[in-house]
Amino acid sequence: MNEKLKIPEDKRHLFAQPLDTLISGTREETIPKVVDKFRKLKIEGNNFNFYIVGDIVAQDFLANDFLRSYIRLCIIDEKTQRKNVQINGIGFFEEIRTLKNPKGTISKHSWDVLEQIISLKKRVLLKITEGEEDLLVLPLISLLPLDEQIPNFVFYGQPPITDSVYEIPEGIVVVNITKKIKKTVNKFLKFMDRM
Repeated sequence: MNEKLKIPEDKRHLFAQPLDTLISGTREETIPKVVDKFRKLKIEGNNFNFYIVGDIVAQDFLANDFLRSYIRLCIIDEKTQRKNVQINGIGFFEEIRTLKNPKGTISKHSWDVLEQIISLKKRVLLKITEGEEDLLVLPLISLLPLDEQIPNFVFYGQPPITDSVYEIPEGIVVVNITKKIKKTVNKFLKFMDRM
């Protein structure tokens, strides 16, 4: 993608919906549910790659021995609800990169950076030094390969939405990278304004 993308104001509500499975609850409630889900999949013989978008989810996954072992990428901006956040466990990553991604946009440069990181096969921390990371979940899902041997999963935090037709509780969204989800994400990307 060689353009900067921005959410159109009249479609902002669409981007607040969970892209895939929402595990609802507080941080204390959701992490054990995620662990349980993936322990069961592990028993069935699956291995996984985890891609995390957001500081709180990154913190919680890095603090859990089972979940941390599958992390390939964490994208953070070291802020949550405009408050600074300290991420522990930075030494876990084999590489740390930085990126500028203005608020409410997907920067043109982010596509190349994410593509490079995915191809590295290393544990990478991507710090957003200016702007925010939220929308980077879209190019990440679009770029991740479909892999039946080692499935790819993207995780991000879902804030509670109370001002829409359907209330959405807080929790963690688990996105299983499938053809269907990539098709959905590519539709969202087409909705966005080119700049």
